[in-house]
Amino acid sequence: MGRTFSSMIEETGQEPISKRSHVLVWQRRWARLTIIWGIWTFIGLVFTLQFYFASYRSERPTPFLDALYMQMIWAYLFALATPLVLWAVTRMPLERDNWVRSALLHLPLSIVLGVILTALGRVLIWLRWGWPLGRPLTLESITRFVVANFTEAIGIYLLIALTGYAFSYYRRFREGQVRTLQLEAQLSQAQLHALKMQLHPHFLFNTLHSISALLNKDAEAARKMITRLGDFLRLTLENSGSQEVTLRQEMEFLGCYLEIERIRFQDRLVTHMDVAQQTLDAKVPNLILQPIVENAIRHGIAPRSTQGLIEIEAKQRNGTLRIQIRDNGPGLSAHRTSENVFKKGLGLANTKTRLEQLYGPAHSFNLSNNPDGGLIVTLEIPFHRDGVAPNQSEIA
Repeated sequence: MGRTFSSMIEETGQEPISKRSHVLVWQRRWARLTIIWGIWTFIGLVFTLQFYFASYRSERPTPFLDALYMQMIWAYLFALATPLVLWAVTRMPLERDNWVRSALLHLPLSIVLGVILTALGRVLIWLRWGWPLGRPLTLESITRFVVANFTEAIGIYLLIALTGYAFSYYRRFREGQVRTLQLEAQLSQAQLHALKMQLHPHFLFNTLHSISALLNKDAEAARKMITRLGDFLRLTLENSGSQEVTLRQEMEFLGCYLEIERIRFQDRLVTHMDVAQQTLDAKVPNLILQPIVENAIRHGIAPRSTQGLIEIEAKQRNGTLRIQIRDNGPGLSAHRTSENVFKKGLGLANTKTRLEQLYGPAHSFNLSNNPDGGLIVTLEIPFHRDGVAPNQSEIA
């Protein structure tokens, strides 16, 4: 029985959980054997008490030690047999195409094991009550005892086997769920990476177009813009493998981008930041603010000849991080609705998709008109820092 119960998980055709980087206690061989003996000890004690109290109905009550010996014999015999039964379960799985053959193979094994266990039980009973009284142990007495009682052993065998199958199917079901979640997470990460990578050429194209336009008009401004673009790309590459960064880092990215745009628009672009100190360590999606601000500049600043204002506000509220980007542009209109903005704009469309992938229903992303004129983009995500999952948001 060297491979008995410990082989059960490994021989089901699935990758054993114990091969992972960490091994749960119950997956160790000694722990499983301890569990088996613990269960059968509990069963033996329950039947001991039942037998002991039931004997009081007779004229000669059974002493407790005798009741304990009688019931624990069978409990520990089946505890010894349980690893073998579970080994048989792993070697003869009940699948759609082989369940008849496996069931038929269990039949002779259950009969043989039932006979052996019942015979051993008879011998142990004789050692307790027959041998001290000088009563002989004969083959005839063993045979009669086996014929009268081995069907109970077969029933217990089948019960152990069904329990083993149920546990095996449950474990495989749970492993399938884990693999599904892992695949979904990998797919989500790949999709997020692809969405984020789309932003780089999109942003670069627009910036290089601005640099090209400035070369003939203001070479010094073009040079400064190239320098700021280099700073922005350096910061981006430093965090290229991260889906989330701190708001402090994101504001640093945004600062580089706004410096590039200030060179382009000069006095026509005014920005105002109102970022609460306690929000700077909060985690936000990498490069989430740049496309929103770019959209505000394109539609709120670029079309006008007068000074444009962009305000950025970040606050913690009720366990969420609330970020608002406001401009004093034309805002939404009958022809430029929020639905059209999300459909036509690559930056905002990707931003919306990334938020859905990262936070699901735990986020909100809305566009609305400012009563004082312009557009308000409101972004709310779970407030969390390093080491705290988004669904374990902190509440101030």
